[in-house]
Amino acid sequence: MLETPDNTAAVNSLRSGVMRLSRRLKHQRVDESLSPTEMSVLGTLARCGSATPGELARKEHVQPPSMTRIVALLEAKGLVRLDPHPEDRRQKVVTQTERAEAMLEESRRKRNVWLAELVGQLDEDEWATLRAAAPVLEKLAHL
Repeated sequence: MLETPDNTAAVNSLRSGVMRLSRRLKHQRVDESLSPTEMSVLGTLARCGSATPGELARKEHVQPPSMTRIVALLEAKGLVRLDPHPEDRRQKVVTQTERAEAMLEESRRKRNVWLAELVGQLDEDEWATLRAAAPVLEKLAHL
């Protein structure tokens, strides 16, 4: 990407808009007792399936001891269970529970309703632009 004043301004606007929207979405949680990090771990388990604490730490960009504490908190809340690793007895596999699945589904529903209300305030051209940008934003989120 060429560094031009227009590109720099566009990147700044994108960063600012995404961060503000993200913060507002985080306030639409169903369970206020969970930290954003705990919710993120549950989301990762929902997207990627069961994982060891080490794998979760890498995916969440946290240190393994921190992930061990997060997993222990989630287990105490009945949102994950620890099963023996099928090949390595020294490790455990973290799996989300049905309770976590239901909570995540309700959280997604609540956030979608909130976001749909905001989108309803856009005109048709703005909504078309946002629909076209959604796959690109998704790609950026996973690079």
